[in-house]
Amino acid sequence: MCFSPEASFAGGAIICAIGAVTIRKVHRPSQILFACIPFFFGLQQFAEGLLWLTIPLTQYQGIQKFATYIFMTMAQVIWPVLIPLSVLLMEGEERKKKQIKILLIVGGVLSLYYVICLMSFHLSPKIVGYHIKYCNDFPESLANVAFLFYLIATITPLFISSVKRIHWMGILMSLSCLVTAIFFTQYLTSVWCFFAALISAVIYWILNDLQKEFLLTRFRLLRIHKDENAGYPESE
Repeated sequence: MCFSPEASFAGGAIICAIGAVTIRKVHRPSQILFACIPFFFGLQQFAEGLLWLTIPLTQYQGIQKFATYIFMTMAQVIWPVLIPLSVLLMEGEERKKKQIKILLIVGGVLSLYYVICLMSFHLSPKIVGYHIKYCNDFPESLANVAFLFYLIATITPLFISSVKRIHWMGILMSLSCLVTAIFFTQYLTSVWCFFAALISAVIYWILNDLQKEFLLTRFRLLRIHKDENAGYPESE
């Protein structure tokens, strides 16, 4: 989260709190990874909070480097795999599963590319005004292509999935990316992650809705079972 260290730490705490409440809405093991997304967002914001504190202080370069790679690993390596995988685990339709698996492969290849970049090229964060800019010398010729595949891997599964209301998460992520790209182009990695973190509330809404539907279905089945058994005399 950009803007200030206070905003980063406060945002991280709020997002983790949302994650704790969201986990309680899980009623199937396949939903656990999706429900954990707010925690990953929160970790990312705490890492950037450390950067706000350590960038001006040269004596804490070790902590700064650690926080930088935590943030960038989350942003560029984890998300292209975690989002399509979490959606795939919840998907019930075989045809859509096959489509999401393709996107998961795309995300996996992209994550591998970013791992190579993080290990092979220079990376340094800088505070510019009220934002953190992640300066790097990653191959410029591949930057736009990589970002396109990043969007495909992280957003497209949300529109393909048949999970109820999950497309709203895709819409909000698309809009947040668009706003960030237009108004905060130089700080895309940091600012878009801030907007995406706000979408944690949408994840809670999705799982809360699914839990209500699950409980209602189970109640109806129990009611039907009870009504069917009511017609039989009790055995002596």
